[in-house]
Amino acid sequence: MKQRLQKILSAHGVASRRASEDIITRGLVRVNGQIAHVGDSADPDTDAIEVCGRPLAVRPEPLTVLLHKPRGVVTTMSDEKGRRTVRDLVSGVPGRLTPAGRLDISTEGLLLMSNDGDLIRRLTHPSFALDKEYHVWLKEGDPDAAARALAQPMTIEGHQIRPARVSVVRRSEDGFVLSVVIHEGRHHQVRLMCQQAELAVVSRLCRVRVGFLTLQGVPYGHWRKLTPYEVKRLKAAE
Repeated sequence: MKQRLQKILSAHGVASRRASEDIITRGLVRVNGQIAHVGDSADPDTDAIEVCGRPLAVRPEPLTVLLHKPRGVVTTMSDEKGRRTVRDLVSGVPGRLTPAGRLDISTEGLLLMSNDGDLIRRLTHPSFALDKEYHVWLKEGDPDAAARALAQPMTIEGHQIRPARVSVVRRSEDGFVLSVVIHEGRHHQVRLMCQQAELAVVSRLCRVRVGFLTLQGVPYGHWRKLTPYEVKRLKAAE
């Protein structure tokens, strides 16, 4: 079946779709011996596709992993500042994985990565409605008042967000931990919510759950493959 060339290159682990367009624009892709152009289509099963003079590699088996991202790691596949990236943590995985969304450098926790472009688009689309649960560590303030403040309707960067479900997970002399369940998953959303609620500085932030998936059994800085059944459930989520 014919597909856009940039989609084929991305699916075969050459580069992201945007980067693949650049590779095509530079005249580095040939289809059946002819230089390809952005917008061209091909059938990876019947057409001879070459990138930089080499035949396109066999498409890797679909793979989705759940990574327990540590703090201090950047959610990107490369970093111009030389910082440690999520790619470094999954370096033993064959092929190219793409993060589904982003956790900022100071946030730890559950991050999904996949070579399945259709799944990545589904997971990152605004309509994707699986709950995302975060644990927020705060050193000062009243836990119950903080939970009520975070559960109020809010507008984040001009967007009205659905009220979060907030509860107190733990109390101690050193502070307390809140569970914050959100839906949209906008960039920095939980941190921005805490700022808007005028809470004390967050000392730690961890995403502990996405829908039915949790960090259980995945050590800090490690990852595991999702089962075919788990991938099927993700694709079926509305």
